[in-house]
Amino acid sequence: MSLDIFVMQAFNGLSLFTVLALMALGLAIVFGLMGVINMAHGELMAMGAYTTYQTAVIFERFLPGLFAIYLPVAVLLAFGVTFAFGLALERGFIRFLYNRPLDTMLATWGLSLILQQSFRSLFGPREVGVPSPAWLTGAWQPTGGISIPLSRLFIIGLTVVVGVALYRLLFGTRWGLRIRAVTQNRAMSGAVGIDTARVDAMTFAIGSGLAGIAGSAFTMLASTGPVTGQQYIVDTFIVVVFGGVESLLGTFTSAFTIAQLQSWLEFTLTGSMAKATILLCVMVALYFRPAGLFAVKIRQ
Repeated sequence: MSLDIFVMQAFNGLSLFTVLALMALGLAIVFGLMGVINMAHGELMAMGAYTTYQTAVIFERFLPGLFAIYLPVAVLLAFGVTFAFGLALERGFIRFLYNRPLDTMLATWGLSLILQQSFRSLFGPREVGVPSPAWLTGAWQPTGGISIPLSRLFIIGLTVVVGVALYRLLFGTRWGLRIRAVTQNRAMSGAVGIDTARVDAMTFAIGSGLAGIAGSAFTMLASTGPVTGQQYIVDTFIVVVFGGVESLLGTFTSAFTIAQLQSWLEFTLTGSMAKATILLCVMVALYFRPAGLFAVKIRQ
């Protein structure tokens, strides 16, 4: 295998890693803190993608002179829209299903079907694409055989920024301290005065906002349809469980490992065989480490 092919396959895996990591970060903090199995998390990603698409349409029609800056605006809007939707969802729906994992899973699965039909009604059944601004068109060519799209470099940079911001939130702020306290011991956190219900609501909203950013990044890789989120929800849950539900490092490591494996296995095998092989490897790994790669010791 030539060096050019090796670099391009590794970069393809890195591109997949960015979407999986952004999706899994939001799911990991919700699943780790609240134990909520949110089957509609993929539709939150699609909501962020459609928000990005609608932002592009508005800029093209009404603000063509500012089209170059639409993407950063779209990322912020995608986070804001899904954050607000997640906050309303937790306040009006999810909080009544705590400690009922099967009911939560079935209810959010039903919600995902409702959101899919809503996307079909609003945007049509066909997939829609988002144009790239001029500064993201083209590719960086370090050698004659290697061509790396600038849009994918932007997504990688976005993932790094989001990861660092989330780390600073969880480990550098009082709000992050509350989130980690509730994750480790909910009863004791409530006893010392932490409003655990408010922490749950804001954490769920943040997790939903991260899914929206993942959807915005996804538009740079592929077109968006009503069932786009369902294509990633299973892989996202695998990433979270494999890495360890309370560990950000585990989530990043798991997403990177699975993305690279899928890229290389799809290069040598078929897509379905690649997914089956990855699932088998994860099952074997979880047999020896049931709590994931980076299990966090907590007090119960």
